Amino acid sequence: MKIEELQEKLHSINESAEALRAKATSEKRDLTVEEERDLTSCLDEYDRVSERIAQLARLEAQTEKLNKPVGRKTQPEPLADLPHDGHGAAKPAAERLPARPIGVRERNGGFDSLGQYALAVANACSKGAGTDPRLERLATASTYGTEGSGSDGGFAVPPDFRTAIMDKVLGEESLISRCDQVTVTGNTFSCPTDETSPWAASGGIQAYWDGEGAAATQSKPALSQTTVKLNKIRALVPMSEELLEDASAMDAYLRRKAPEKIAFKVNLAILQGTGVGQPLGILNSPCLVSVAKESGQQADTLVANNVIKMYSRMYAPSRPRGVWLINQDIEPQLYKLSIPGTDNTGNLVSGWGGMVYMPAGGVSGAPFGTLFGRPVIPTQACETLGDQGDIIFADMSQYLALLKGGQNPRVEVSMHLWFDQDLMAFKFVLRVGGQPWWNSAISGRDGTPTTYSPFVTLAERA
Repeated sequence: MKIEELQEKLHSINESAEALRAKATSEKRDLTVEEERDLTSCLDEYDRVSERIAQLARLEAQTEKLNKPVGRKTQPEPLADLPHDGHGAAKPAAERLPARPIGVRERNGGFDSLGQYALAVANACSKGAGTDPRLERLATASTYGTEGSGSDGGFAVPPDFRTAIMDKVLGEESLISRCDQVTVTGNTFSCPTDETSPWAASGGIQAYWDGEGAAATQSKPALSQTTVKLNKIRALVPMSEELLEDASAMDAYLRRKAPEKIAFKVNLAILQGTGVGQPLGILNSPCLVSVAKESGQQADTLVANNVIKMYSRMYAPSRPRGVWLINQDIEPQLYKLSIPGTDNTGNLVSGWGGMVYMPAGGVSGAPFGTLFGRPVIPTQACETLGDQGDIIFADMSQYLALLKGGQNPRVEVSMHLWFDQDLMAFKFVLRVGGQPWWNSAISGRDGTPTTYSPFVTLAERA
């Protein structure tokens, strides 16, 4: 087989291995014994194919060297980004690859870092600089039938670098990491859901007390269809020629800035998305419960009863998984929250009561402050103090986050967008969708008008 065919086989093997991991991740479990065996088989096959590619690359380099004509008297200038042999000539492809384990080297197309890869792409887009052979192995079909298809976005970013970016997007500060994640290969996800409460007296599966010998009373599920579509979010990152000259600085910049921008936009959509061209946010969801302010409560304030009532409206089974999402503007209010103490007749007693908020690093010993023992997480995706959405009590496991499988995020490159400013444009494209699993809040068993939900916020205090 040719090297190109073996490279395609590597991608196929890697996709099979990633599919095993994605399935286990989406189901929030470890790999089964059979899946571990299949994964090991994929990794072993990957190494065997990689070794075969290395052998063929060495053979091609050897053949090229033997057939090389007598050198010219004057040597050309070496290509800016390609390692050379000290005499001006570019080294053969096999000799340019870093001396690292074959599996890792081939998985990244021979690049040590994302910055080194980006620099090679930038040089490939520059007139007369030449194309690094490592990029040719990563080339994919271009939308445009141009000679420079690679510079139009045809160079696929190596898998390890895509994974590093995605790990940052799904980091601890990202809300999507707390959601119920599902990975799909298509553009939509459909799933039947049953939103009947355990105490619902009609509709859906029911349980009945039956006497001895009596026929069982039948019931059937009441299912609705939940369909979520993938949306597209992009980060466009300009890179100056000065920064392009330093691959290590560019590597750090790309790994930090692009995921940072994408992660915040995803956070904002999870909380406030309209559902049109972006995920449906919690604050716009029909299952949201909004707790009214206290009678006579001043504008732009937060009082203990607000928090107590929000906690009481959270669906009880969701409380152990709940987190408080807040805007930093309300933190000064949290430090002043306290519950006044009363005696058995309801009269206030000086010195009784207690603080509501437990700051991080204090008695709680937790990385976040806590309310009712649950973490308080500041995020600018929440609204400012006094507006609805400045504080949200949420069970994020009840939010469905849809992620595209395969090359996600996708990276595209252009030298033309800001040509007059000597800037190279790197575009990161992430496919993601989402909405709460619940389509409405549920009512209590006793018929009172009180409703419960895994997503509770506080109404505006104007």
